[in-house]
Amino acid sequence: MEGLPTTAGSRALANRATPATADAPCLAGARAAGARIVGRTNLHELAMGGTGINPWFGTPVNPLDPRRIPGGSSSGSAVAVATEEADVAYGTDTGGSVRIPSACCGTAGLKTTWGRVPLAGVWPLAPSLDTVGPMARDVAGLVVGMELLEPGFTVDVPGPTRVGRLADPACDPRITAALDEALARTGWEVVEIEIPEWGEATGASASIIVAELWASDGALLAAAPDEVSPDLAGLIRAGERVSSADLEGARSELERLRATMAQVFDMVELVATPTLPIFPTLLDEPEDWALFRHTMPVNLTGVPAISVPVPSGGPFPASLQLVGPCGAEAQLLAAGSIVEAAVS
Repeated sequence: MEGLPTTAGSRALANRATPATADAPCLAGARAAGARIVGRTNLHELAMGGTGINPWFGTPVNPLDPRRIPGGSSSGSAVAVATEEADVAYGTDTGGSVRIPSACCGTAGLKTTWGRVPLAGVWPLAPSLDTVGPMARDVAGLVVGMELLEPGFTVDVPGPTRVGRLADPACDPRITAALDEALARTGWEVVEIEIPEWGEATGASASIIVAELWASDGALLAAAPDEVSPDLAGLIRAGERVSSADLEGARSELERLRATMAQVFDMVELVATPTLPIFPTLLDEPEDWALFRHTMPVNLTGVPAISVPVPSGGPFPASLQLVGPCGAEAQLLAAGSIVEAAVS
């Protein structure tokens, strides 16, 4: 943002950043619309993590339960819209960083098609997977967010009629029940599907992310090793050790998953999964890789996905993730509105 430094939740970067000389291109629509920008949000350090915990600048407080993680990496963005400090927020999503905090805070988030929103001026994590997307309290807010990110955007398509349900036997049964009930109320034809490569995608995504993390932030770690948290420093260094064979294997897995997803979208219009197979964990618990089980495969394929809260009968809502083919943001938003109406 012109005139302000970009810190990405990092002490090392904050101590070296200078004010930007121009806005990132993704801000152009908001500027042209006269949107009132009320603040910059905190996030997981260098956008690398699913908890949203930040040891340098404090952790945004989950408004549903302050003892639990707000989700990351775009934790501050989810909290800002959940607490009505903002109507719309932007987040970045490389492995789930828009959808995970949305699920943790009971809000809505849209991971856009890779390449749809320009990344110039956005601090990189893994550029081959990085995306920018809107976050809001509800789907109507996400529509506004897309209109600001992409002037002229409209939701001018109908919702789906046939949706594929990807089951997760390890998912919390309360979340499974909540999602099945929400889908049943939509009136869509819901069919069970299988995506054998889905379970392997998290590992492939992780290899790509840490390798590109090293390329993005290795120099920052070298310049200020005491200003990077130990956990993140370990992940950055792990990226240096990713071999060309590891990356080749990850890219092969990516191609297999993309081919399968193309076949799936020939049979159904959208795919339904949990955003998270677990409810938000406590702040003092170790980061659980289950947070990424249904979000990372989406980034690996580059397709868009929406996360919408649905009632679970408990203090935390479940979060339904709907995944569409590349460019299907409008249909996903139409579908999200149908889900909201069905469970309201």
